[in-house]
Amino acid sequence: MRYTYRTQGTCSQAIEFEIEDGILKNVQFYGGCNGNTQGVATLVDGMKAEDVVAKLEGIRCGFKGTSCPDQLAKAIKQALAQE
Repeated sequence: MRYTYRTQGTCSQAIEFEIEDGILKNVQFYGGCNGNTQGVATLVDGMKAEDVVAKLEGIRCGFKGTSCPDQLAKAIKQALAQE
């Protein structure tokens, strides 16, 4: 299933991704630091959604209380709760 999450507190505005059989696929960030968000998206592709949450949740960007990776973790948690 394809999900879209509107980010809060980051330079990126949204994240789209799929979860199939608990596996994260086709992650795409809109906005943000292009190289960093592409890197995160590539690294998490094919991982178990729960493992991605465990690794990325709580990461902060500078003095912000969140980051693009943290927002991805929040998005995945929300998507898993909907399933």
